[in-house]
Amino acid sequence: MSQAFSCPFCGLASERIVHRTEHFYAIRDAFPVAQGHTLLIPRRHVISLFDVTVVEWVELGQLLVEARAALRSEFRPDGFNIGVNDGAAAGQTVRHLHVHLIPRYCGDRPDPRGGVRWILPEKANWP
Repeated sequence: MSQAFSCPFCGLASERIVHRTEHFYAIRDAFPVAQGHTLLIPRRHVISLFDVTVVEWVELGQLLVEARAALRSEFRPDGFNIGVNDGAAAGQTVRHLHVHLIPRYCGDRPDPRGGVRWILPEKANWP
């Protein structure tokens, strides 16, 4: 894809990259919501998770496992949220796929039940 557009994830400085594979790289989020908040980003410019190939899906899964292990070792979180904002209605502001791997810590939220359901707060509390 042409670099005539401005994409913050295309051409990242190598010092930002904490892990790389053939098709993906991982960086720490520039605006983390938790210590260790990491983004997994395809090297190929694609906008949606549904645009990745089967090979990329498998590699993404492997990278998630590896990044989680590294975060557990370095930060000792108590849990994780994994998220993708796919499309403007879902909150995607950077039009280059990136998967959020967010470490969670006991006490970082008074009641974490509902997890990603808090995207719509009125739907977060369920029986």
